[in-house]
Formats: sequence, C-alpha cells, structure tokens
Amino acid sequence: MDSTAFFSRLLLEVQSGSLTVDEGVQRLRAFPTLELGHSALDVHRALRTGIPEVIYGAGKTPEQILEIFTRLAEVHNVLATRVTPEAADLVLTSHPDAEHDPLARTVTWSSHPVTMRPGEIIIITAGTSDLPVAREAMITCNMLGSPARIISDVGVAGIHRLLQRLDDLKSAVALIVVAGMEGALASVVGGLVPQPIIAVPTSVGYGANLGGLSALLGMLTSCASGVTVVNIDNGFGAACAAVKIHQTLDGRAMDTPGNRS
Repeated sequence: MDSTAFFSRLLLEVQSGSLTVDEGVQRLRAFPTLELGHSALDVHRALRTGIPEVIYGAGKTPEQILEIFTRLAEVHNVLATRVTPEAADLVLTSHPDAEHDPLARTVTWSSHPVTMRPGEIIIITAGTSDLPVAREAMITCNMLGSPARIISDVGVAGIHRLLQRLDDLKSAVALIVVAGMEGALASVVGGLVPQPIIAVPTSVGYGANLGGLSALLGMLTSCASGVTVVNIDNGFGAACAAVKIHQTLDGRAMDTPGNRS
C-alpha cells in the first residue's frame, strides 16, 4: 500500500470513530516502508524507537544518497552520516538549505523544529585527532533533541586538563568518551563521575593501535563501572545510546524527535 492510501484510510477510520486515536498510533508504529528499489526506508522508525531513520552514506552512490535524502525529507528531518564530498555536493545542489559538516562527514536538513530536552550530553575527546568521531556524535545528539557539546583534547597524557573540567563533566546527563591509542580515557572518566558513560574507541594511533582494536579491547576490559562501549569510530551509535538515556530521563522515550514542532 502506498503512503497516501494508508494515511487516507487510517484518518477516515479515526474520523468515523471506528478506530480510536490510540489504535491509530499503534497502526502507525507498523507503517510500511517506502520502497526505492535500492533501499526500503523505514519512515516511522521514530514512532517505534524514538529515533528516526538515518542515512549511512558509506558504500552508497551519491545518486542513491540524494534519492534517499529527498524522500526522507518529505517525512522528517534528515541526518546522513559518512557522506563523501561528492555526495554532499550533490545533495546540497538539490537541497541548498541543507548543512554539510566536512569534519564529521555529515549532511543534515531540518524543516521541523526540534524541541531540545533540558540537560546536556558532553562529549570528551582524548585528542584533537578524535574530533571527526566526536563531531558526528554531537551532530547526531543535536538532531535528535539532546543538546551536546565537545570538550576536546583532555587525554591521559595530560590528565590535569581533564581534572580542570570535572565540574563540567559532573553537570552532564550522560558522557560520550572518544579516544584512540590505548583508549584509557574512558576508564579514568569512569572512576571520576557518576553519569552513564558511552565509550567510543577510534582508529587514531600508531601501528600497535591496530586500527582501533587496541582502544576497543582496552575499553571493553575497563575496570571502571558503568562504562558501555560501542564499535570503533561509531560516534553515531554512541550518540543514539546517550539520546535514549536522555529520552528516558526526560520521560519521552517514545517521542518522535524528528517530527516534533
């Protein structure tokens, strides 16, 4: 069933009283996907999970990204991650009001105002080289209604820099800790603050870092309590976890951040 026919029938049933508003919402949670041939867009993921469909750009052609971006923009705000410069240029040609962050490799578009939750997610980087992953996390948080900011270059090689920011860290709803090399920063932060911590190992480091594997294993074997670890360079995944924590604390775990006005 196409989206127009589905919505028309659903609204008529609610209008006639044969379907309650709550029953209508439940139907929407299982709404069919938009089929594009190369992709099947889950346009009502936000109703089920609180987080709308996001475009993962790696491996997709610029033309595929543009088509997906355009169709999602008909439904909700759009976030595309891991976007090449060529794909970003193509999207911006068709959507000049979209925003491209070359460092984060994201393209975003917002036509629906997002109500920002009270409180703040703080993203910490061990070094400046971790900023691409941190910015991906920050942009994701902000697109999903959770204010976020970055405190950069506070790694364990100069731990006094971290200790000077403890008051900031303790004010956060949740913390995302982004670190490469041996990934020790997550354990240190986990021993200093009470907030939930999502650790992101990055592929930053010399050869023995093994493309982020050393940092990943170091974070997974952390002796600090309350440290959860996502995959290497996965700033987006860390942001989604932090946002869900924020949603739950805010009492709106099943809201639709991309569609709120």
